[in-house]
Amino acid sequence: MPSRIEDYALIGDCETAALVDRTGSIDWLCWPRFDSDACFAALLGGPENGRWRISPRDPAPRVTRRYRDSTLILETRFETATGAVLVTDFMPLRDGTAEVVRLVTGERGRVVMSMELVLRFGTGAIVPWVSHLEDGTLRAIAGPDMVVLHTPVRLEGRDLRTVAEFTVAAGETVPFVLAWSPSHRPVPEPFDAAPALAATEAFWCEWASTCRSAGRWSAAVVRSLVTLKALIYAPTGGIVAAPTTSLPECLGGTRNWDYRFCWVRDSTLTLFALMNAGYFHEAQAWRDWLVRAVAGSPEQIQIMYGLAGERRLTEWEVSWLAGYENSRPVRIGNAAHDQLQLDVFGEVMATFHHARRGGLAPESSGWDLQLRLLDYLETMWREPDEGIWEVRGPRVHFVFSKLMCWVAFDRAILSAEEYGLPGPVERWKGMRDAIRADVLARGLDPERGCFVQSYGSKELDASLLLLPKLGFLPPDDPRVSATIRAIEEDLLADGFVLRYRTDRTRDGLPPGEGVFLACSFWLVDAYVLQGRHAEARALFDRLLALRNDVGLLAEEYDVPAQRQVGNFPQAFTHVALVNSAYNLLAARPPARAELQEEATAES
Repeated sequence: MPSRIEDYALIGDCETAALVDRTGSIDWLCWPRFDSDACFAALLGGPENGRWRISPRDPAPRVTRRYRDSTLILETRFETATGAVLVTDFMPLRDGTAEVVRLVTGERGRVVMSMELVLRFGTGAIVPWVSHLEDGTLRAIAGPDMVVLHTPVRLEGRDLRTVAEFTVAAGETVPFVLAWSPSHRPVPEPFDAAPALAATEAFWCEWASTCRSAGRWSAAVVRSLVTLKALIYAPTGGIVAAPTTSLPECLGGTRNWDYRFCWVRDSTLTLFALMNAGYFHEAQAWRDWLVRAVAGSPEQIQIMYGLAGERRLTEWEVSWLAGYENSRPVRIGNAAHDQLQLDVFGEVMATFHHARRGGLAPESSGWDLQLRLLDYLETMWREPDEGIWEVRGPRVHFVFSKLMCWVAFDRAILSAEEYGLPGPVERWKGMRDAIRADVLARGLDPERGCFVQSYGSKELDASLLLLPKLGFLPPDDPRVSATIRAIEEDLLADGFVLRYRTDRTRDGLPPGEGVFLACSFWLVDAYVLQGRHAEARALFDRLLALRNDVGLLAEEYDVPAQRQVGNFPQAFTHVALVNSAYNLLAARPPARAELQEEATAES
């Protein structure tokens, strides 16, 4: 049985990532890309579906772990009756070959270690052909994939596994280097792990050192940004929503989705997070990825794309995996890619506009594409859609979708006026006014005076927390206040925010999911905009307390079980954390903020 989701840590090389649990087992790794087939899939099945475990042979009563400084280098310390040993896991940035490096270092006494390597290509299904080369290298091949293991430790094959036992004394280090390559290429050469470790540490430390201060929340922000950087597919700049698929939103349920793709929905908030922190290179790459991804016929715009902008993300179910804690089905691909979600037009337009304001691109960049998108949106905004949460029920008129249509025209008008870009501004103003009037007439509950999930509905939706940030109405407007108050009354679970009531919304799936962590951060932002600073800080601190021991958050949190649920770690959650931290920082008078930081440091 796999570990709890929060018991995993992330390592990666900015092209793919692996999850390592507290026992020293790598239970998830897709090679060579985030969206490739997994060669370790025990996370969604069992050890027989692939894992790589290095741990003491005898029980270790005390296990602690941390990331080395502001890096993605994981250090797990095992203390046993005979001594202590440190396992250092990392993935060097690529120079032609993809690798996972594991260094086992004795710190005290002598510890007998065990290693078990179970490679299963094809996402846990295919047993490779394993051979030992003359120099002792282990080579595993199946179809297009080749993985080799370099180590001085003597390896043994047993029951379709590779196992070993070795002893580490204080001051000794035993290296293991696992490398992937296409099977038609030469076997990857062994390399010295020590320089690779130093280079990897230098890269992450230098990258993190440029982060703009977030006051007393700086450590949390840096960890979230390092995580976000790890989820950027370096060759294209696309940001994967999560490195996993099918981790359930409800344990034992069917809300299990493949998140190893890039969502247009996330674009504006991601851009804000990167620019707020001072990472303009990554923000530019993300904006450029978006330009390439959505280019083409406007009616063919998608809500998500592959890492390089691929459009065909066909969904299918993996029959041979039992699912995380029997949460089935396990899905590869995502059928939501062909849904109609009108909010993406607003996301695209807002991202372009704020990229211009941030100086990420020439003012006219992408303007022709935007003009075509707006022409199409003029004909489409009155249509029902599947909405931001990708419901698999019937299309309805989601209020947030209409709000984002308003945003699309509003940001186009601002860009045209601020940068002198050509366009039918007066016509756009007419469209903007028409959408606004439609939302105000049909998107409000007349009894409570609050906005609702969809036209004619009484249900709430946490996406409406973004209302004051969008500029549709000012934060102190009675209708905004009523909406926030209604969400507090109807969508809070132990003070955290549900996306919507799954038991009352026809989303085509059985009810039940955890609180949505990004939405809970949006409530922090709404409190800030309304001047409710004490409530905002209190909720933000409670959210930070949900992070695991190495600072990572999943998509959701199961309040009754007190467990993280959903795909992990979730980029959208960490983006929301970063934005809330900077919003809180900006809301405090500078002098008071400095005094508070000094008092915190002294305590």
